[in-house]
Amino acid sequence: MESDTVVPAEVAADTEVMASVENGPVDQFIIADISQDGAYMTVPLEDAASLPAWR
Repeated sequence: MESDTVVPAEVAADTEVMASVENGPVDQFIIADISQDGAYMTVPLEDAASLPAWR
């Protein structure tokens, strides 16, 4: 029987990721790879995971 293994993801070494919170009618959590144009995502802040939840 073969084991179920996961292939490691390839990660580019020259990327830079940043996150911020944009205040407005609905506060938004934004995470972006600033080394690529258009590589970002937003989510309402209330739906974003807290740091303890990520651990």
